[in-house]
Amino acid sequence: MTIAFTICSINYLAQAKTLRESLAATNPDIIFFVGLVDRLDEIQFEAEHEPDFDLLEIHQIGIEGFEDMCERYNITELNTAVKPFYFTYFWNRYPNAQKVIYFDPDIIVFQPLHELLGRLDEAEGVLTPHMLTPIEDRKTPNELHHLNTGVYNLGFVALRKTEKTIDFVKWWEDKLRYECLIALCDGLFVDQNWMNFLPVFVENVHIERSPGYNAAYWNLHERNIQQADSVYYVNEAYPLVFFHYSGYDPAKPAVLSKYQDRFDIADRPDLHELFRLYGERLQANGQEYYRYFPCAYIKPAKVYRYQRIRRALKAPLQYLAKAVDSL
Repeated sequence: MTIAFTICSINYLAQAKTLRESLAATNPDIIFFVGLVDRLDEIQFEAEHEPDFDLLEIHQIGIEGFEDMCERYNITELNTAVKPFYFTYFWNRYPNAQKVIYFDPDIIVFQPLHELLGRLDEAEGVLTPHMLTPIEDRKTPNELHHLNTGVYNLGFVALRKTEKTIDFVKWWEDKLRYECLIALCDGLFVDQNWMNFLPVFVENVHIERSPGYNAAYWNLHERNIQQADSVYYVNEAYPLVFFHYSGYDPAKPAVLSKYQDRFDIADRPDLHELFRLYGERLQANGQEYYRYFPCAYIKPAKVYRYQRIRRALKAPLQYLAKAVDSL
């Protein structure tokens, strides 16, 4: 039994729906969950936008000290901080689910995951590096950015339940309770930098080097997309297993990702069909409806910044300066 899951708040439900559709079409035997970092008890969706699948709300998985985490984190930090706790929940709740795969909600899966599941028969974990080859310009992101934000992209991680991975996830939980911050000067970028330690602490980890896995704005310098007989390929030889549309907003269809300045969609005709498809599916799945829902666990931005300054006052002086700069 294999479980795949994503995590989001209500404002990203269109992305989660789109991911769910793609997995159902390509991998119907994989059980899929949407972990919801939000509350539904006071939400009344319009009938056409009522989710037609169960949402596993964060309060249902029993994270000790979760309320305190909500006080510490913004919405991005909180959604990433709970990731290891979902792995623990699935392993405890579903003993037959030895293999658990996480995908960010802004991903489409295009192929059956037979190869990945075969990797997990042998390895205890699978990771994808942000890139496989050097970058030859100074645009964003480059190698320096990846040194700050993590060698591996945590929009995807797959783990097999073993004594070592259980111990690693427990360690990861402890780190993310307090140190799942976007604080680059402190060596922190949400949950991601901590995963640099997985191949160190767990020897049997597979680093997936096929360019068909986790293609995204950060590795498009080395990957071109082709389509033949309704199948997408990378560099003409590798089936596109999944594409990660990080930073894409269908309201701004000309912008490939708000997090990069290397490529425009207009300059990459090989990407036009991929992004047209994604924009259409997001719109059909209610992107314009869901995107404005505030997360029940996150305070307004001004209150959040004020709380960070109060915490900084109790910390060394250099942290106070950074908190004030964030206003």
